[in-house]
Parts: sequence; structure tokens; C-alpha cells
Amino acid sequence: MKSITQYSLLFLALVLIAPFDALAQTKPASPAETFWSELQKLCGKAFAGSVGAAPENDTTFAGKELKMHVRSCEKNRIRIPFVVGDDLSRTWVFTRKQGRIELRHDHRHKDGKPDTVTMYGGWTTSVGGPTQQVFPADQKTVDIIANSANNVWWVDLVPGSHYGYNVRRLGSERQYSIKFDLAKTIEAPPAPWGWKD
Repeated sequence: MKSITQYSLLFLALVLIAPFDALAQTKPASPAETFWSELQKLCGKAFAGSVGAAPENDTTFAGKELKMHVRSCEKNRIRIPFVVGDDLSRTWVFTRKQGRIELRHDHRHKDGKPDTVTMYGGWTTSVGGPTQQVFPADQKTVDIIANSANNVWWVDLVPGSHYGYNVRRLGSERQYSIKFDLAKTIEAPPAPWGWKD
């Protein structure tokens, strides 16, 4: 049978450990975790976008209605269809793993089959910032698009303000920037091609 002194020491140890345990549970979120949390908050919502930058004479987005729809949110995967006019071929796929975030571009044909150029992108190489994550092209991307080794994508997410999708080919002036207004939601677009809910 334990003595009163032993019980007192055990109680004292628990009292001293408790504050450290509480501190461990309230560890501040990393920038990547904050970014992910804010992206999750947009789930189910759609927003209109506009072109901020594009190569001269480029017709990919010019004069077309641009929409993003944060359509599917799982714990570690978020899928965001990016609609360009009537083109429902594009979906951004974000995946979270071991404190890093991956961006992939899922491109489909009208029949739902993958395009020959699809699932390119890359992983973040650091925790990034709470309102910006950067995705340099990885080897998988270079295998898909031979001249993409210098591609860098970055996403800006300023809560209540805007979501920005950007891509730049380092060493050149080639850059795309699309900015979506998060202050106002719009009607959700149709499901992207090949989408299975």
C-alpha cells in the first residue's frame, strides 16, 4: 500500500506535467496547415475569375468566363474544377501529406478519359506561407511535358479577398495569372468531364 508521501509526489508530478501537455495540444498551426484550413473553408462554393496576366496574343483564357468550384473536400484531398467558358476539362487536385501540399492538373476529354497531358504539377518544397503555396515542377511533370522543368505554380489565398492561380516559366516572360473574387459566390458550374461524385 502506497504511503501518503508517494500519493503526494504522484499528484505533484501530474500537476507539473499538465501545463506542458496543454501547451503541446495548442501548438500553433504551420503556414501550410493554415493555408489548407482556409482552402477547406471554401468547400462547396464557386467564384468568378479574371485574367491578371497572360502571354501576348494568348487566347486560352481571353474573353472567356472563368469559374472555380471547390467541389470536393476530403481530409487530405481537395478537388477544384476550373471552368473556362464551356470547357469542363480542368480540375486542380490538391493533396496534403506529411506537412507538404501537392498540386496536380487533372485534364479530361468530354468522354471522361484522361488527356495525354494530365496530372502534371509538383509538391511544395517548404511550409510556404499561410496565404501562399509554391509548387515547382517535379520529374513526373518533366516526363509529361518535356519543356516544363522550369515551370513554377503558386496559389495565393487571401481569406475574404481572392484566390490566385499562377504559373511562370522561369527564365522567360511566359506567365499566367487568374484571380478569383472570394468576396462574392456564384452559382456552381456543371460537373467537370469525367467527374464521378
